[in-house]
Amino acid sequence: MSEVNRSLGELPTDSWMSHLPEALQEVPLFHLAIPGSHNTVTYCLDKSIRSPVDLTQPDVLKKLDKYMKPVVRPFVHKWAVTQGSNIKQQLDSGVRYCDLRIARRPRNHSKDLYFYHGVYTTVTVETVLKEIREWLDAHPREVVILSFSHFQDLDEELHNLLVETTKNVFVSKLCPRTESVTLRNLWNKGYQVIVSYEHGIVSFHDHLWMHIPYWWANKCKAEALVEEFERRKGRGRPDGFFVAGINLTEDLKYICSHPTESLKDLVMSTYPVLLRWVEAQRPGPSGGCINIVAGDFVAESRLAQTVISLNEHLLNK
Repeated sequence: MSEVNRSLGELPTDSWMSHLPEALQEVPLFHLAIPGSHNTVTYCLDKSIRSPVDLTQPDVLKKLDKYMKPVVRPFVHKWAVTQGSNIKQQLDSGVRYCDLRIARRPRNHSKDLYFYHGVYTTVTVETVLKEIREWLDAHPREVVILSFSHFQDLDEELHNLLVETTKNVFVSKLCPRTESVTLRNLWNKGYQVIVSYEHGIVSFHDHLWMHIPYWWANKCKAEALVEEFERRKGRGRPDGFFVAGINLTEDLKYICSHPTESLKDLVMSTYPVLLRWVEAQRPGPSGGCINIVAGDFVAESRLAQTVISLNEHLLNK
């Protein structure tokens, strides 16, 4: 790795965008290499047995959870947590893409919305958005991409409420989808937040961006994930923003055969293989290039620094 490349990887992770060379400040964000976190808000999943499992879980798990909660729930929790650090810690670690999966909790008659993965979070969506706003206020030249997706049990009223909440929290920081998304332009206009939204309501709001494609390999082995992504790269990258999610997916067979382990054990043991693949990637507009790379337990790994370093390739053109 060259000295310059090392310097990009060693930029302060809480403000790495602010410190990019001038040449990279003119590159559209969808041609840069950007670190992200998969299922960003799972660090605060509800451990209480009173909390239901989320509606996407298999029927067999729902039945087991209903009758054997004290036994089943610890297993659900340790395989559902994908990030051990809170939102501000993730942003400090270099994360600039957040994967936000939003739901209304069953049997909750309030209009509060939560995140979910296996079970629901204890903190609301609005609380986390306000924490992101606070962080952005302290880092005025950093830009975050928030992907709202996998909506669960939201009706039209709740979608409208979520959109209005987003507007009220971020106000003038929201970037319209018609804007040029170079850092230089975003800085000049004070935009710091790009919100993609996986719902038809996006067409009625110019500050909402179309859903960002997320490459998900659905593999529990790092080598199989790499093989799948190489196949996809051969078919070319999507236009605009897209995510290569290097998050592994455990199946029931794997969980049952590793009863003393957790998702974190699986992820951390496979990061060496995954990071070697990331190190070999290049950002840019060409067919085989990457853009956002998202993973699990990002703040506990060197994923962010590795991804940021990839932008050196754009300086050598």
